[in-house]
Amino acid sequence: MAASLEELEQRLSHLRTELRGAVRARDKAETARIRRALREAEAAWEHALETEAEPDGEALPAEPPAPQASATTGAPRRTERPAHGSIPIREQVHQALTLLGAPASPKLISSTYEAFFTESLVATKLASLRRDEERSFTAQGYARPYYICAALTHDRLVPARGLLALSTWPVERRIIGPLSPRTDFLTHAVGTAEQIQRLTTAGHPAPDAAWRLLRRFALTIPGAYDAAAPEPDPARVIAAAQAEAAVHQQEDDQHRQAAAQRARTQLSDVQQLFGAAPMRDALRDASGTLS
Repeated sequence: MAASLEELEQRLSHLRTELRGAVRARDKAETARIRRALREAEAAWEHALETEAEPDGEALPAEPPAPQASATTGAPRRTERPAHGSIPIREQVHQALTLLGAPASPKLISSTYEAFFTESLVATKLASLRRDEERSFTAQGYARPYYICAALTHDRLVPARGLLALSTWPVERRIIGPLSPRTDFLTHAVGTAEQIQRLTTAGHPAPDAAWRLLRRFALTIPGAYDAAAPEPDPARVIAAAQAEAAVHQQEDDQHRQAAAQRARTQLSDVQQLFGAAPMRDALRDASGTLS
């Protein structure tokens, strides 16, 4: 029987407490074991959260707006989103990043959330979110099931400018190497197409905004878009994106894995999530001012 979200959150809290003890004791073997267990528990928590949010369990409007026929499938399509109570911005970002599956810019996060979910997400509100998350993690450690954190540059391990990620992702997934912007773009396209497929299969047509988002991805992926079709075919987008990703995957993985190994050996827990301080900040901290 699958564990509930509450049970998994209790396990995460227990493992994080154990991890702090192992790190303080400098027990590398125990630290490695607990980190593996923590990653497995975090993945189970993510899966449980996604399962809970599947269309069968999500809150849907009692009277959905009148559907329109899709030009490609004949299925009804949702053109308007119902209004619901406000969702905390960090949860909005978490939902969008979970769907996209790779680090993303505030603008893409906002566009994705607004395309699939029930509220707007103002991208400018994300400017201070990562700093707030870093302060919370510094003060409380792994007290929360997840944090909105930074993607890291592969060379300097500093925060990648303008990209947000999830703390539950392994370091490799948050590294940005020379080929990562393209491979992450392809991951975003696959995540968007798969979400449209899930909604369609469950009988809940995707909003027009979601189809527009998928079209933006498909237009820049070779073989993903049939110009004669009014809308992209999600299965075709997935196949084309995965085919292109396979070309870059090995080299991109090598950059990510090498950088992740350096991050694990050189950076503290907070730095692995939020990045090493750039040289400019380090100079400021050392001197109190910049000359």
